[in-house]
Amino acid sequence: MSEPLLRLDGIEKSFPGVKALDGVTLNVHAGKVMALVGENGAGKSTLMKVLTGIYKRDAGALTYLGGKVEFKGPAESQKAGISIIHQELNLLPELSIAENIFLGREKIGPLGNIRWKDMYAEAGELLDKLGVKHSPRTRLGTLGIGEQQMVEIAKALSFESRVIIMDEPTDALTATETKALFNVINELRDTGHGIVYISHRLKEIFEICDDVTVLRDGKFIGEKAVADMDEDRLIEMMVGRRLEEQFPRVDVEPGKISLEIKDLHAPRVDGVSLSVHEGEILGVSGLMGSGRTELMKAVYGALPVESGTISIFGETKRIRSPKDALNAGIVYISEDRKADGLVLGLSVKQNMTLSALQAFCAKLGHVVRTQERRAVDGFIDAFNIKTPTRNQTVGNLSGGNQQKVSIAKGLMNRPKVLILDEPTRGVDVGAKKEIYQLINEFKEKGMSIILVSSEMPEILGMSDRIAVMHEGRICGEFPAEEADQEKLMACSVGKVREETTA
Repeated sequence: MSEPLLRLDGIEKSFPGVKALDGVTLNVHAGKVMALVGENGAGKSTLMKVLTGIYKRDAGALTYLGGKVEFKGPAESQKAGISIIHQELNLLPELSIAENIFLGREKIGPLGNIRWKDMYAEAGELLDKLGVKHSPRTRLGTLGIGEQQMVEIAKALSFESRVIIMDEPTDALTATETKALFNVINELRDTGHGIVYISHRLKEIFEICDDVTVLRDGKFIGEKAVADMDEDRLIEMMVGRRLEEQFPRVDVEPGKISLEIKDLHAPRVDGVSLSVHEGEILGVSGLMGSGRTELMKAVYGALPVESGTISIFGETKRIRSPKDALNAGIVYISEDRKADGLVLGLSVKQNMTLSALQAFCAKLGHVVRTQERRAVDGFIDAFNIKTPTRNQTVGNLSGGNQQKVSIAKGLMNRPKVLILDEPTRGVDVGAKKEIYQLINEFKEKGMSIILVSSEMPEILGMSDRIAVMHEGRICGEFPAEEADQEKLMACSVGKVREETTA
């Protein structure tokens, strides 16, 4: 085999109390896609930060284009031809798509003026390649998360790098957007680029990658050809054990109707009626832009309800804010943990108890810290959150561990109705199962759960009943035993309009 385009060899990196990387190796070859996988906290993000110069390595060597290198920061690694598409968006919502793509690299004319025409033209070409239909002049903040992710990808492609690192690039993408991205990856591979593909979606690893490198607890476990692996073997390498059942759904006799929505109208929601029972998981499926998130935010009071009713155990509630929803027993856990779910500068403890402090208050109004700490430690243990202490700044955790904190924050309120919007986005297979098991525990205790997900296997594997949205309306509803991917997809694109009542 030819020499790698990029090689990290024996990389070590420690932080106070934590050895994040312990002898890690990664090879990236020209014309190949290398998958980098491992559980949350395995060291993937730390390794990429060492590569791009954000962190200085403690030991090991970095070889690029045949020579030893050490980058002092992302600007240097980018200039050398290494680009990274981050899992967390790094864009400015008030600027246009084109301005975001070329931010800091604007095309300047001989008199110092910005050559807008050239910028818009080049941005348009990048968007066309990715199948994005918006004008380069569109303000970024008007786009959904998935569309913004495509802009982030377009930005990375604009650097014309030799090595492109993609960190969970499809997390917020629809099936159509994912297909467009895979077409671009194949083009890049054919033209001799080296790709590092980081993903928890194992199906994608087998679809798009040539080789796979596995990390576990900061250690290099192995590098294999994807053709020589299967999903069970890959999971076993990642978690160090076999996962016998991916979706551990439990059967619970449903109780009373806890939440009932009738003819609800809100932004991008057009007359939706739904109900969910105690001890039931209602899956809500649909393509991006179908109105799923807008419906959930309206129920939670984060978007205005224009008309219709929301009832809890038969009592109509006027929900005008998230505080009203929390008082009614409704908790919503956002798909966007960075913008809506967490305060990244606060600690794990502070985030978890932020909306539930009243539960830890004594009669005189002060917080009983021993009770607060006990509750936080309970969730850290139950969710297997990888953090040095409960006082660690949540922004320093990996994306998947941040997601666990976000979910624990919602559960800290002990809600009657729990709305989970993309709860396993950016979460590894082992952690997913832990989250599913916790969801089942609350289901067995009679909690009502609404699960919004773009992953059909998750919706089909965990839901008792599934409602499908299209253009702001419910276009189909199925009991779990009657649902399959074909039916859900047909509804998602508006081909099936009749409802089946469970």
